[in-house]
Amino acid sequence: MLKGLYTAYTGMINEQHRMDTLTNNLANASTVGYKKEGSTSQSFDQVLTVKIKDAIGGQYTAQRIGRNNPGVKIGENYTDFTQGSFRVTDNTYDLALTAEGFFAIEYTDKAGETSTMYTRNGQFTLNREGYLVTADGDYVLDDQNRRIQLNTLADAEISNNGTITQNGNAVARIQVTDFEDYNYLEKYAETFYRPVEGANTVASEAQVKSGYLEMSNVQVVSEMVNLIAITRAYESNQKIIQTYDSSLEIAATQLGRV
Repeated sequence: MLKGLYTAYTGMINEQHRMDTLTNNLANASTVGYKKEGSTSQSFDQVLTVKIKDAIGGQYTAQRIGRNNPGVKIGENYTDFTQGSFRVTDNTYDLALTAEGFFAIEYTDKAGETSTMYTRNGQFTLNREGYLVTADGDYVLDDQNRRIQLNTLADAEISNNGTITQNGNAVARIQVTDFEDYNYLEKYAETFYRPVEGANTVASEAQVKSGYLEMSNVQVVSEMVNLIAITRAYESNQKIIQTYDSSLEIAATQLGRV
C-alpha cells in the first residue's frame, strides 16, 4: 500500500475546498453585509491495518501489521461574524447595526413560500406601495413581525433605536434580533441566515444607524496571502503524486524486466 498517495490525494481535496471557500470570500468582498467564511481540517482516524488470507499465517488468520493514517479530511465551514467597516451613503433607508444583531426579513422563495430570514445587509428601499424592502423586494419586518409601510410622499427619519418617524409621528420600529449562539444559524444565499432547531433569540444592544451601510468584513490582502499559501500546498501534494507515479512507472517497466 502506498500511503503517500492517499495522504497527498486527501491533501489536494482539502486544499481545493479551502480554495473554493476563499474565492467565494473574494467574490463577495464588496457585498454589503457579507460575513466571510473559513474552513477547518481534521485528520482521519487512524485505521488498524491487518493482513488477511495470507498463506504464511494461515488463510483465515488476520495479522496486525500496524496503523495507517490516510491523511487529512475536510472539517466544517464556519462564518466570521466580526463587524465590517461602515460606508457613508446619506440615504435614509440605508441602515447599519453598531453591534451584534440582525434585521428581520420576510423572505419569499421561488416556490412562493415565506419564512423569516435574518441579515446584516441594510440596503433597503421603498417599493411603489410604500413598503420597506430589500434590493430583491423582500419585506423588512417591524418589532411586531409586520411589514413596514410608509408614506412615499413624506420624508422619514430613523432614530438609533430603529423607530421610523414621518410628519412627527412614529410609524413603525425596525426589528433587530440577536441570537444566543450563532452556531444555530444556517447560512442562506450570501447574506441571509435562518435559525435552526435549538436557536434562542436574545435582545440586541445594537443601534440602527441611518445613512450608513456595513460592508463585507473580508480583508482582500489577507485572503490573497492565504490564496498563495493554499496554491503552494496544493502544488506540493501534486508533486508527491507525480513522484509516486514516476516510481511506479520505473517499477513496472524497468524492474519488472529483471
